Amino acid sequence: MNAMKLAMPIFLAALAYGPSQGLAAVITLGADLASFAVLGAEGVTNVPTSTIGGNLGSAPNPSVGGGYVFTAGSFQQNTGIAQQAQLDLDQAILDINAQGPGLTIGSNLTGTRLPGTYTVPAAATNLTGTLILDGQGSNSAVWIFLFPSTFIMSEGSDVTVTNVGNGANVGIYWSVGSAATLDGDTLAGNVFANTLISSNGGLTLGCGRLASATAQVTLIQDTISLGCAGFEDSGGFAEGEDTGTGGTGGSGGQVVNSVPEPATLLLFGFGLAGLFASRKRLFPVA
Repeated sequence: MNAMKLAMPIFLAALAYGPSQGLAAVITLGADLASFAVLGAEGVTNVPTSTIGGNLGSAPNPSVGGGYVFTAGSFQQNTGIAQQAQLDLDQAILDINAQGPGLTIGSNLTGTRLPGTYTVPAAATNLTGTLILDGQGSNSAVWIFLFPSTFIMSEGSDVTVTNVGNGANVGIYWSVGSAATLDGDTLAGNVFANTLISSNGGLTLGCGRLASATAQVTLIQDTISLGCAGFEDSGGFAEGEDTGTGGTGGSGGQVVNSVPEPATLLLFGFGLAGLFASRKRLFPVA
């Protein structure tokens, strides 16, 4: 049987039944950015009292307001660390956006989402209830949510992380093209916005950070901590555990796209063709 005739149906079968996920990548936050719980380019404002677990600062505008309780970290008002963190932020946003577009989903995020890269179209409201991030048992699961425009989290909304073991290398990223309005109750992950990040008050972000590339961050009696509270095997956040910089800091784990990338399929096709060409040379077919 001709080798290429055999290769074609196998290649077509691979397209139909092959893996539905693309190449894995790693999102690495620079060490300076990873030390921040809150970072703004044009300042940080606060209505007392907000609790911060990590550095809080701004560059180049050094204004950070007052009324904070630090459980870790300190003020970084246009320091060298804050300046480098802003450069780290620019690079992180580029790296995160390069993982897209992934799967385009409806404008309301409510429901359960498996690890992957998602693009969320512009809408008046993006999250109006509970969003469950189900890691399917992986402690290196990664979710990336890309918002070409705004990200609006309505009052009473929650984000729950489940089925991620100890969550040692879990990564959650919210890349926002313009402003992020966070009026919900609980959130997890890194919110990286091009412009303003604002809270309507009482937000708890127990494992991640807020960072604006060009504008300010506005807090109102919020709790923002990059020191992860830990995870339970059965789901949700566990109390009293500390997974260190892994959760949604550090490298942030691996990113697995939700759909195959054309380059992946093309390389697979070339590899398959090469395999059968080699077979023909080594074992001539009559």
